[in-house]
Amino acid sequence: MKVKLDVILDAIEMADDNYTYFLDLETGESVFLADELITGLDNEGLEDEIEENPERYLRLPTKFEIHEYHIMEEFIWTLKGEKADKLECAIRGRGAFRRFKDMVDRMGISQQWYDFQAEYYRKLATQWCREQGLEYEEESL
Repeated sequence: MKVKLDVILDAIEMADDNYTYFLDLETGESVFLADELITGLDNEGLEDEIEENPERYLRLPTKFEIHEYHIMEEFIWTLKGEKADKLECAIRGRGAFRRFKDMVDRMGISQQWYDFQAEYYRKLATQWCREQGLEYEEESL
């Protein structure tokens, strides 16, 4: 079965501390386990299902494997001059993500950032598929 790359991309984009995403190799869809203490959601036996069928479910990249901070740094490295300098200052210390996004908005380069981030996610998704030995297909437009 070929995996739809958009399924992997969606899980990468949604990655956060409260959910762990898995690829169901039988359906080709992603499923998630919620941190029940934080979200209040009941996993309705999914955790047991995943533990009992580890060959069926592959854990998708987590927030910690995606490294959003590193993606911001790489974006800054594509810029020159004052824009790069201001963004480098913006990502230092607490609140780096908020300051980065605010600065990108003020500079008028939000679309450039979102395009860069989307391409980075696509590379992560295709690399993950290759590492898992999965064939993938991209949705044709």
